[in-house]
Amino acid sequence: MDAFESFSMGRLTLTIGRFMLCVSVAWIFAQGNIAGAQDAERAPDTMAARVLACASCHGDRGQGTNDDYFPRLAGKPAGYLYNQLLAFREGRRKYPPMNYLLEFLPDAYLKAMADYFASEQPPFPPPATPVVSGAVLARGEMLATKGDPTHEIPACANCHGPSFTGMEPAIPGLLGLRATYISAQLGAWRYGTRTAAAPDCMQIVAGHLTEDDVKALAAWLSSHPASPNPMPVPRGSLPMPLSCGSEPN
Repeated sequence: MDAFESFSMGRLTLTIGRFMLCVSVAWIFAQGNIAGAQDAERAPDTMAARVLACASCHGDRGQGTNDDYFPRLAGKPAGYLYNQLLAFREGRRKYPPMNYLLEFLPDAYLKAMADYFASEQPPFPPPATPVVSGAVLARGEMLATKGDPTHEIPACANCHGPSFTGMEPAIPGLLGLRATYISAQLGAWRYGTRTAAAPDCMQIVAGHLTEDDVKALAAWLSSHPASPNPMPVPRGSLPMPLSCGSEPN
């Protein structure tokens, strides 16, 4: 091989080398751009983003949706929400999508979910228009505000607060819920398909309610306007008529 051929081969080798270098650099930049685009599309690592899996049933801020059986979560005491998440995970409350969704989530994650929804305060929906008689509503109001001592039924207000906003740390508010949901939950307590830690005070109270009582309570609570202050009352504000296992000592 003469000098010219050697020079030509050298230039060819250098050209190929430079071409490969350019290709490599271009590939690296392309990968960087792809990664950047993926980062831009990735949801932020926040609890608000993580609980979007709950939004289709409970609303993006836990305000509830149009489905009668999916309740409002927002603003309820974190201890109550945490207890319910545990109950679904452990099968004491039975609803297959919730049982499946929570089956492998650790306690700390459930606590973080509960804290998030407890901190949210979206507006309440308008109260429902009653579809029952005035007599039925009157019975519901009496049970909610005064109870029925003759039948060993304490007033809902005794535990859930005079404005029915709940009490810290684990007694829920009762407003912003549809009559069908309230009726279904009272029925579940009555028949033992929903349970809480012993002594299960809600199961005791609900066991004294008749079907007509359930209908009356559901109608009155769902049609009652929300309080201007939706916050649960502080712990120990109310003299509990019964011991409740879900309420820490």
